[in-house]
Amino acid sequence: MKRSSKSNPDQTTGQGGELQQQAGAGHPQLTTQQGIVIPDNQNSLRAGARGPSLLEDFILREKITHFDHERIPERIVHARGSGAHGHFVLSKSLKKYTTAKVLGETGVKVPVFVRFSTVAGGAGSVDTPRDVRGFAIKFYTEEGNWDLVGNNIPVFFIQDAMKFPDLVHAVKMEPDRGFPQAASAHDTFWDFVSLMPETMHMVMWAMSDRTIPRSLRMIEGFGVHSFRLINDKGESTFVKFHWRPQLGIQSNVWDEAAKLQSADNDYHRRDLFEAVEAGNFPAWDLFVQLFTQEQADQLPYDHLDATKLIPKR
Repeated sequence: MKRSSKSNPDQTTGQGGELQQQAGAGHPQLTTQQGIVIPDNQNSLRAGARGPSLLEDFILREKITHFDHERIPERIVHARGSGAHGHFVLSKSLKKYTTAKVLGETGVKVPVFVRFSTVAGGAGSVDTPRDVRGFAIKFYTEEGNWDLVGNNIPVFFIQDAMKFPDLVHAVKMEPDRGFPQAASAHDTFWDFVSLMPETMHMVMWAMSDRTIPRSLRMIEGFGVHSFRLINDKGESTFVKFHWRPQLGIQSNVWDEAAKLQSADNDYHRRDLFEAVEAGNFPAWDLFVQLFTQEQADQLPYDHLDATKLIPKR
């Protein structure tokens, strides 16, 4: 969100979700790109108290559309990535819970493609900063392609997707100088965190060793959200997806990460490529956390809130 100059009370900005100061009013007003005054651009319209978000929300559509077309400065999240082809073989059938063959037929080799990435850096950034890692899998099943997109952290910064452009603007490089690159330790990010208490859970994960991994082959993967499985009787079960690396979770200490960055900007990409070339193929086990509506209702928070974990019992 752009802020208008304090020295010119009549100035308006050209970006969606502007603060407009009207002559004589003496206070800023938030407007759309067409100048329509709106109460806020932080909460999307929902069908009922718990969603889903509605496409009739023109403020949400304008904000997300503007964000999706931003190129200068580059604000594309997960811009730098590395990937590998492989396969998925189901070892225990979930046919009791779902009609999807990929989760019901054991022993079938399903082609997959996995993409790992950093979040905050641009396409030309380095591999080793403190940053959340993306963990996205595409399953090429006989029933169609299934994308399970996630991160190496089980929670996320925000509860409402309408705040996503604001989060990315805060964590990306400053628009007037093009830095810092691939780093979140600057004022705009911490301003955002201080104004959004819901981010604190994710911030604690981001400040842990999970965000300075030793190798992409040694990170976990999470679908983050609660998904729903439907069986052939129409019965519903909630599920969270969790990938665990067979090599174990390993991280660098900060001094190691700093030395690696100065020695090899492509450290993680090179490590993954050379391991695959040598036949040391990385592997993950896919686990599911299943829970019913009744179990979800017993939680002291909404299980659809991406800033929360479902405890293991």
